[in-house]
Amino acid sequence: MRLKIDIVDAFADELFKGNQAAVIILNEWLDESVMQNIAIENNLSETAFLVQDKDDIYHIRWFSPICEIEFCGHATLASSHILFSENKQLNNLTFFAKAIGEFEVKKVDDLIQMDFPNRKPEFLDEMPKDIIEGLSITPKEVYKSEQAYFAVYEKKEDVLNVTYKSEILKKLAPLDVVVTALDNSGKYDFISRYFWPANGGDEDPVTGSIHAGLAPLWKDKLNKNKLIALQASKRTGVLHCEVKDDRVLVSGKAINYLQGYIDI
Repeated sequence: MRLKIDIVDAFADELFKGNQAAVIILNEWLDESVMQNIAIENNLSETAFLVQDKDDIYHIRWFSPICEIEFCGHATLASSHILFSENKQLNNLTFFAKAIGEFEVKKVDDLIQMDFPNRKPEFLDEMPKDIIEGLSITPKEVYKSEQAYFAVYEKKEDVLNVTYKSEILKKLAPLDVVVTALDNSGKYDFISRYFWPANGGDEDPVTGSIHAGLAPLWKDKLNKNKLIALQASKRTGVLHCEVKDDRVLVSGKAINYLQGYIDI
């Protein structure tokens, strides 16, 4: 069996920035163990597998090198970029994922816009012990969603400088940890970094899914529904977010890196 594979730098407009994702479009699902092994072999944050149904809906699944992921934004952006590139007349896509249901993706000017559920986190009265012990800088406050703990800092320098202990953060599984702060540079509204030793490895370069929670959080703090975010990893990535009631629009750019074939 020969499978076409594309690797895309998502949330980037130049190579070697953003977050890499592999995209594999299938006629029918492979065995789950095969998809996991491909993701392990690729060794990227995510490998996305897509199967189109008779109603032109793309069913999408995402695998990190460790496990299947319930929700991944950057690999959805990468997948959409490939689909739009292969059909220049296409402007809208419909996806389905088990954890978040049906959602739309469309081209808006020079961005690809993904329409995600609003996953606003809830404030925690008490900080989990593993957050305090697992992060080198104690956050100002902590929130929690179905995906991660949100550690909010007073200064963006804390987000840039914080380190973490993988073995301690793994105790928070299946949840990951995002650290975030206001950005006062005038270029971005907020910044973040994403640690996921339990589900993906170490620090994720750019995490589209977590912005379905970060954007509503910062919307309330800043009293604005359109926000520009920087994920301040080594590769960095820029995300354009808009909060609309029970939905969050997360937009970005993507660029092709590699195309090839897998022989199984």
